[in-house]
Amino acid sequence: MQLVIDQHSPTPPYEQLRVQVIEGVRAGTLAPGDKLPTVRRLAEDLGLAPNTVARAYRELETDEVIETRGRLGSFIAATGDATHRQAQLAAVAYAERVRSLGLATDEALVIVRTALGIRS
Repeated sequence: MQLVIDQHSPTPPYEQLRVQVIEGVRAGTLAPGDKLPTVRRLAEDLGLAPNTVARAYRELETDEVIETRGRLGSFIAATGDATHRQAQLAAVAYAERVRSLGLATDEALVIVRTALGIRS
């Protein structure tokens, strides 16, 4: 998978990198167990500071998209696309909280649509 950073984009480079890795997992171009380049190598290849790549890797690891195995490097996690699982867990937590607050389903959906920027 070819990772590309758009220097003119308003999206920070670490976020562009993070999103591209997630998209690669979803598309199947990055499979569980695939080894990612080292932070230094990827930073050099993309013309970024190592801290920028390290931040993207940290966030991907937090989201369970990748796993770091010490000196062995970083790999696509065995769970693959954990972002859907994380979103489902967040949705369940939101639904439970809405019920505990006594909000109607329609009202809860309006709140979600507004938060997502959906104008209906």
